[in-house]
Amino acid sequence: MSENPPTTVLDDRWRQAHLGRLLGHAMRRFDERVLALMTHDAEVPLALSNLAARGQVGAAHIHITRHLALGGSRLTDLAASAGMSKQAMGDLVDQCVAWDLVKREPDPLDARARRIVFTATGLLWLAAFRAAVAQAEAEFRAQVGQDVATVVALGLEAYALA
Repeated sequence: MSENPPTTVLDDRWRQAHLGRLLGHAMRRFDERVLALMTHDAEVPLALSNLAARGQVGAAHIHITRHLALGGSRLTDLAASAGMSKQAMGDLVDQCVAWDLVKREPDPLDARARRIVFTATGLLWLAAFRAAVAQAEAEFRAQVGQDVATVVALGLEAYALA
């Protein structure tokens, strides 16, 4: 067996630039920008804005904002939608309850179950999230151009929903 690895092994630039890694970096950058925009939104309650500005509200909390149904969701459904464990989502929900973003209430379809629903403050947060996402998307389109942004969006939609 040869002691020298093949030259293809020595060239590992592919590990930094493959599609999965680029998608991960892009998602983190996008979420960071959305959170930054939300910290400066006048409609976001000051306490939440301060938490976000200090980095205590992060991308994980965006999972609740992104995945919680407007009519409420059971914890197991919310966790599955966000691709998280029930325990991890439960911890996030506990934080968001403490921040008055969401509350737990009885599930009208099953008295044994509880639903997670947005509070009035949570709905303000959701509106700020929507505005921040629109702004971040506009910035993306401005940076890469409308044609590229359209192709990227169509490609990601086709890939993600396949």
